[in-house]
Amino acid sequence: MKPSQKEWLSRLVDALLPVFATLAALFVGAIMLLFLKVNPIQAYAALWEGAFGSSNALAETLVKATPLLLVALGICISFRGDVINIGGEGQMVIGAILATWLGLTFTDWPGWAMIPVAMLAGLIGGAIWGGIPGLLKAYFNVNEILSTVMMNAIAVQLMNFLLRGPMIDPSQAQLASKIPQTARLVEAFRLARWVPTRLHLGALIAVVLAVLVYILLWRTTLGYRIRAVGQNPHASRYAGINVKRYIVLALLLSGAFAGLAGAIQVFGVNYRMITDGSASGFTGSAGFNGIVAALFGQLHPIWSIPASVLFGALLVGANSMQRAMQVPSALITAMNGLVVVFVVSSEIWRRRRQRRRLAAAPETESSPGSGSASPESAEEAA
Repeated sequence: MKPSQKEWLSRLVDALLPVFATLAALFVGAIMLLFLKVNPIQAYAALWEGAFGSSNALAETLVKATPLLLVALGICISFRGDVINIGGEGQMVIGAILATWLGLTFTDWPGWAMIPVAMLAGLIGGAIWGGIPGLLKAYFNVNEILSTVMMNAIAVQLMNFLLRGPMIDPSQAQLASKIPQTARLVEAFRLARWVPTRLHLGALIAVVLAVLVYILLWRTTLGYRIRAVGQNPHASRYAGINVKRYIVLALLLSGAFAGLAGAIQVFGVNYRMITDGSASGFTGSAGFNGIVAALFGQLHPIWSIPASVLFGALLVGANSMQRAMQVPSALITAMNGLVVVFVVSSEIWRRRRQRRRLAAAPETESSPGSGSASPESAEEAA
């Protein structure tokens, strides 16, 4: 096999690794179904039917995929900048709180004015919640994984306090067993829907933003600098790039997209904030599942679109499978966890393959006459 053909095949294998990982997870899930004396073919047929079997099922899949895609776009930015954002849950919550507060406070505004302002508030809230760990990472060398996880906990407790106190639905305030939720937004503030389904304008907004994030990362100086810092902060600093600034910016932008996801969940799906006391009670774990969607899309904004749809289908279809086949809910959770583990593992394997491919590259590519390899050329070679 010619070297060019071998390299092309290796790149193809890298691109398909997340697909293979998902199939492997579903295979393990099939074995678990067999142990429960459930026909895997019928179970997965029910999963497919629940996710794509009708226009309403497809709409539900896209509704579930929308926050995943928005969080995934932020993850593409932060991971490309070599900072790991695990705080999507908290950033969604903070963005939703600010947007909801605006919607419940300024009820006399017209919808055409309130909706964009609320979306901007969601962006700002998420950006602040993501920017704080960015500052801690850049200027105090605080591990961003720990700080973003801790920010999640703070956001959850703040949400619980507000939804049980200052922002509680007035109809719940006098009840003995209060439901932690806000009042509903007025109808004028709700994102347009494709009737009779729940598919809303937020899905289109997310797709448009995916294209814009691609342009940002690969067609602007700002995006190049974020990726350069992620590839090699020392070389970037030597080249005159303010590394600390771009670390903060990467987490700030990542948090902004998660905050927007929270605002869209309120204005497009629930029309209020409601929780069971945990972040997932409001977010549906989109802050974590969005990370997996981004990894499945190989940290590329455009590929994150089908990746998010796939994971939205798994989440929606799994619930349908549970109802149709009467399997325990714990099995559904385990199968989703399997997909997460396999996909994340495939990303680690893909990076190892890239490093081996770079190490095996001809010496002429790094010879003195050809100049030293830049972070950008190393990434393109991978």
